[in-house]
Amino acid sequence: MAQAMVPAAQYLRMSTDHQQYSLDNQADVIAKFATTYNFSIIKTYADAGRSGLRLKNRPALKQLLKDVVAGDLQFRAILVYDVSRWGRFQDIDEAAHYEYLCKSAGVPILYCAEPFANQNSTGELILKALKRAMAAEYSRELSAKVKAGQLRLTRLGYKMGGFPPYGMRRMLLDTHGTPKQLLSDFERKSLTTERVILVPGPAEEIAVVQRIFREYADEQQSLTNIARNLNNEGIAFVHGGKWTTTTVAHALDRSQYMGTHVWGRTTAYLSSRPKKVSAEQWEYAQVRFNLSLAEICSNVLRSDSQTLPIAYQMKSC
Repeated sequence: MAQAMVPAAQYLRMSTDHQQYSLDNQADVIAKFATTYNFSIIKTYADAGRSGLRLKNRPALKQLLKDVVAGDLQFRAILVYDVSRWGRFQDIDEAAHYEYLCKSAGVPILYCAEPFANQNSTGELILKALKRAMAAEYSRELSAKVKAGQLRLTRLGYKMGGFPPYGMRRMLLDTHGTPKQLLSDFERKSLTTERVILVPGPAEEIAVVQRIFREYADEQQSLTNIARNLNNEGIAFVHGGKWTTTTVAHALDRSQYMGTHVWGRTTAYLSSRPKKVSAEQWEYAQVRFNLSLAEICSNVLRSDSQTLPIAYQMKSC
């Protein structure tokens, strides 16, 4: 007499730094495990492109745990590719806690690509704890390497991401540092060896930036008055938006107009609380609000070999 199939759910997770752990690859291994051990997969929870560090950023895992706690489940086991796919939580007790929630509800977690047999023996529990620690340590090491790489590229003058300031554009460089094209909003580089730098934008926008500095620094006009005059003259902000005191203040605070990149003033790596980094550590040059017109004309949108890889000089005032 054929043995009845055990209904099971599968949990899949793919993070952007692990292409070898594609969702299809995980599903194939889990399917073979299910066939071998007489499981029938009736439900799938999948977090695509999700980091394993935080539960709050993984909607599928949150839904899985919610369903488990609520009870009345149609499945009696949860199949996962390996320990790292369950999560790279920095506190290994957190990973164990979520697994225990499932186990105590009668739906154990079974790892399909691990060298242990999912029998909760003493040796297996030790190995599982070691695997959790290794998964967490991998994330810590990767974070440190990524941070160091980003800092190096920023010091070379390359842009790490985000929208350019008003009056500037993003230039794509090839692997040899030769300009290829200007990037539009939401466009990204296609090759990891390509780089992006900031370059001066249209002449009319540069003139607006100079005007804002002149009116604020030399003419002592208020932020409200500057924004009102720009809007009344039909001078649009980014994407056709209106100027406000906030956007004017941000323009005055943009160190890129001085030829200096700002990166890493506030850091929050591996789910830690944001930390303020000192100006000395990150060599941050704050845009001065009392610049004279002559200083503005010589510094705004200036670049040199210390800041941007390719020198772009602003037109004389």
